[in-house]
Amino acid sequence: MLFRYVRLAVSVPLIMLLSGCTQDAQNELGRSIQNWTGTDGVLDIYAGEKLVQRFIKIDKLTTPREADTQQLRPYRFGYGHNDTNFNFQVDADERRTYFEIGTNGSNYVFYENTKN
Repeated sequence: MLFRYVRLAVSVPLIMLLSGCTQDAQNELGRSIQNWTGTDGVLDIYAGEKLVQRFIKIDKLTTPREADTQQLRPYRFGYGHNDTNFNFQVDADERRTYFEIGTNGSNYVFYENTKN
């Protein structure tokens, strides 16, 4: 019985604290948790069944919002290394770069790198 009261006493202030945070603060909190857990994303882009582009070492894909209406825009962006030889490793000639991909009709897969 005491455990229920302790759990309630901890849960209620935590919920109130998080609900009082701005969206930016919540995003920053989520981002810090994501960075703490670590990410090593891979983005594969296909033309039909053929792999044509790969980006590695991506921490996240972002879908931007329009400033006035807050509607989601029809693309995603991020930063990653262009893996030109598809070996899942950052080679000397492969630089970190900004990229955008359309969400309308683009064939892509975003996943965590389990090769390394």
